[in-house]
Amino acid sequence: MGRAPRYHGLVPSSPRASVAARGSSRKADTKPELLLRVALRQEGLRYRKNRRDLPGIPDIVFASARLVVFVDGDFWHGKDWKKRKMKLSGGHNANYWVRKIEMNISRDREQNQKLCHEGWTVLRVWESEIRSNLDVIVSQVKAALGKSNTHYK
Repeated sequence: MGRAPRYHGLVPSSPRASVAARGSSRKADTKPELLLRVALRQEGLRYRKNRRDLPGIPDIVFASARLVVFVDGDFWHGKDWKKRKMKLSGGHNANYWVRKIEMNISRDREQNQKLCHEGWTVLRVWESEIRSNLDVIVSQVKAALGKSNTHYK
């Protein structure tokens, strides 16, 4: 699979803060993921979740259509990165946080490339977009599925 992120030379603000950040950041079954999955099921769409055999362990996988969906957290995956980076740069332990998120962004790009190279279509959606525009996101997924020859209903 992919390489593990390296944080050599980067120091979290404290061991306690590091543990708290990891503990509060779910890797799977986040509220936005659950919202999207329920909405997709209501549309009659069938999928698998968290396929560990695919780069990046996509949150939602439509295998026969070769479509993967990632639900990206706004903070951890760098939504509005220029603005967020400016804000983080003025905060505590700025180098650590900026580097960490930049590494996440880079890893996301690498995973997208690997998946595309393997013939998958990649759809990445922001958690905030799911919360505010769930119907639009469901329509985007359905449109991506519609480009496939497979019927889902």
